[in-house]
Amino acid sequence: MSGGVPHRSSRVRQIVRGPRPESVPALVARACALVGLLDVAGGVFPRFRHSRMHTFAEVLPGSFGPFAAALSLSAGVLLLLLAHGLRRGKRRAWRAAVVLLPAGAVAQFVYRHSVVGALISVALLVPLLLHRHQFAALPDPRSRWRALANFVLMGAGSLGLGLVIVSVHPNRLIGDPSLADRITHVLYGLFGFEGPVDYQGNTSWTVAFSLGALGWITAVTTIYLAFRPEHPAARLTEDDEARLRALLDKHGRRDSLGHFALRRDKAVVFSPSGKAAVTYRVVSGVMLASGDPIGDVEAWPGAIERFMDEAKAHSWTPAVMGCSETGGEVWTRETGLDALELGDEAVVDVADFSLAGRAMRNVRQMVKRIERAGYETRVRRVRDLGEAELERVRRASEDWRGTDTERGFSMALGRVGDPSDGDCLIATAHKADEVPGEYGDLKAILHFVPWGPDGASLDLMRRDRSADPGMNELLIVAALQAAPKFGIARVSLNFAMFRSALARGEKIGAGPVLRAWRGLLVFLSRWFQIESLYKFNAKFQPRWEPRFVVYRASGDLPRIGFAAMQAEGFVNLALPLPRFLRRRSTAARVCAHTVAERDVRAA
Repeated sequence: MSGGVPHRSSRVRQIVRGPRPESVPALVARACALVGLLDVAGGVFPRFRHSRMHTFAEVLPGSFGPFAAALSLSAGVLLLLLAHGLRRGKRRAWRAAVVLLPAGAVAQFVYRHSVVGALISVALLVPLLLHRHQFAALPDPRSRWRALANFVLMGAGSLGLGLVIVSVHPNRLIGDPSLADRITHVLYGLFGFEGPVDYQGNTSWTVAFSLGALGWITAVTTIYLAFRPEHPAARLTEDDEARLRALLDKHGRRDSLGHFALRRDKAVVFSPSGKAAVTYRVVSGVMLASGDPIGDVEAWPGAIERFMDEAKAHSWTPAVMGCSETGGEVWTRETGLDALELGDEAVVDVADFSLAGRAMRNVRQMVKRIERAGYETRVRRVRDLGEAELERVRRASEDWRGTDTERGFSMALGRVGDPSDGDCLIATAHKADEVPGEYGDLKAILHFVPWGPDGASLDLMRRDRSADPGMNELLIVAALQAAPKFGIARVSLNFAMFRSALARGEKIGAGPVLRAWRGLLVFLSRWFQIESLYKFNAKFQPRWEPRFVVYRASGDLPRIGFAAMQAEGFVNLALPLPRFLRRRSTAARVCAHTVAERDVRAA
């Protein structure tokens, strides 16, 4: 193996290590969460004060004094909200906790004259101050939806908790208020007004203060998230893109995913020498890279170190999706991370491709049938298309997308027809109809990005839903047959997740565990195209190149998987725009040659 990377014949596998010791931020976060839960319980449930936990709960900050239910709820909810940020070592969460815990200590002494309660707050404050250097993580990129999401979630949580508060005093209720009356009382109370439910004695004050505290916390946290100092999400600048293109010109043939690093919704870190780079996107606190580092393999360690430093500075979870075996070896060697085989990439060697033979019979028959139906194909470089035709291709690609959500991250460029992407290939299918459609005779589109000087990597597949089945097979065959005249010797098709498990699980002699795993994958294929992508790729008799996910700990895998699904477009937490606004936005991006296009082929 060239480039200074030691050769190993075996594939990268997960490195087995012992359990990692829990960090100080994690321990502090657990303590804050525990205190918060007990504070909430003490403020909400009146009998909790007389339970067996009374001796321990009595000394917790901000709890159980006369008229202190609201203060207990406030302290508990805020500590629960801070626990996640403290666990990640966030500087802002540390500052808030340093202010909140002394406030709880003062409340203990003023409201309850509890010296022990104040000491508990100080005891939690001590590790925060002693280990303040471990709480230095910078803020995450600000999301415009975070404040709205907080308002919706906190509002729903406050409504549910408010109903509990209103209902846990049955012996103090006057009359028998209905559920509607209780909900109305909660809604009024969240805004600081008196509702229709009455209680005996001081219980009315306790309920009113508690509901008011919940409404106050919801309002304050929402306002903070809406107007907090911005830490913008990084984007690929023109200078970054120019430097990446220079690296791809020299080293682009190493990885078929290299050109996808030029997505403009990614950020980049370069090695100190500038000879290598890692591109990434931050999704739900996961710093998600895809493919191998770009550039000289000997400079990869420097870029990887910068990537890990950036992840540490923000307390992001580092992860790599779809790196090659070489990339997995370098990542695990340089960082101590683990690697796990994720699936296989289908690569077709053009010189070996032929429609002859029994194995290609189905593809051959389908292509012949479609050609007899009057379809013709054209394979060209993007720079060879006229502007009018290129704009028609862009609009068709947008309208033919199978889902409202654009998909793609690790193996999608995110645009079609940009002037800087003139080396990309476009394969189109055409058929003249008696009544021309909106896009003339255009029926299907395949877009390929460069893979070094002699390769191409499939980016997107789109077709008119009224066209005959088999458009994708037709255009892949056309692209492979036309590849030699463009100097292309290899073509990367889709990535098939868990390909080896699907292939081995259907063979004779497969064990019950493997068959059960394959059955689960087939079931999940109803939503995630796992089996269908594998079978589609297998039609072209490719060679399979393994791809890996690199991660820090097994416990991070669910979070990484969820972040990857968000990045690929399978999970969308943002509120969708109305259709007419999406079309208007798309038209504006087309005019700027930056249309955001994703493919349904996702890792």
